[in-house]
Amino acid sequence: MLLHIPSVLALGQLDTVRKMLASASFVDGKLSAGAAAKRVKHNEELDKRAQQMDMLNNIVMSSLIQHPVYRSGTLPLHVAAPYYARYTTGMSYGDHLDDPIMGTDGVLYRSDIAITIFLNEPENYGGGELVIRTSFGTNEVKLPAGDAVMYPSSSLHHVNEVTRGERLVAVTWVQSLVRDPARRELLYELHQAREKLLKISPEAEETAQVNTAYMNLIRMWGDI
Repeated sequence: MLLHIPSVLALGQLDTVRKMLASASFVDGKLSAGAAAKRVKHNEELDKRAQQMDMLNNIVMSSLIQHPVYRSGTLPLHVAAPYYARYTTGMSYGDHLDDPIMGTDGVLYRSDIAITIFLNEPENYGGGELVIRTSFGTNEVKLPAGDAVMYPSSSLHHVNEVTRGERLVAVTWVQSLVRDPARRELLYELHQAREKLLKISPEAEETAQVNTAYMNLIRMWGDI
C-alpha cells in the first residue's frame, strides 16, 4: 500500500527543521548503506553525532507518530530513528531495496514499511522524485513540504537525479504489528469504514459488527 500522509509537519516546524539542517554537518550517505546500495547511493546524510539530532527527532518523529493516518496505516510496533538526507544538484539514489532487518547495538527490527517526509517545497528543486515500483505500476512521488509517503520496504525504488536546488527529506522505517502488506491494506480500508460508521451511526448494529471484525483481525494477524 502506497499511502499519502498529509500535513505531518506544520509551517513553523518546517522552518525550525530547515534552519537546524542548514547549520548542521552532513556526511557521505554511502556510510549508512549496505553493500548493494553503496553502488547506487549518492546523497548526503546528517551526521549521527550532530548536536541538532535530538531536537530534530523530537519535532519530526513526535509529529509523525501522532498522525492518525500513520497510526492506522502502519499499525506500528517499532519505528526507527530517521535519517535526514540532502540531495544537491547531480545527486540521486539508484534502484534499491531497503535492508529487511535494521538496527544496531543489539536492537534489531524488521523494516516492513518505509516512510519519506518531505522537508522543502517541490518547486525549490528540480527532479528528485521518489519513484516506487509496485505490482500496479510505477509511482513518482514529490510532495509538498511537511507531507509524507509510506510504502512497503520490499518495493524497488529510487530517487531521480536532482537537476537544480536542494532536496531535503527525513526517512524512517517501521516494523508493523501486521507483517503482511496485503493484510495491512485490508485493515486500513476496514479502519476507514469503521471510523466513518462510528461518527455517523455509533449505535448501529453494523457499526458494532465492523468494529468487532477490525479488532479481531488485528488480534488474529498481529505479530507480537
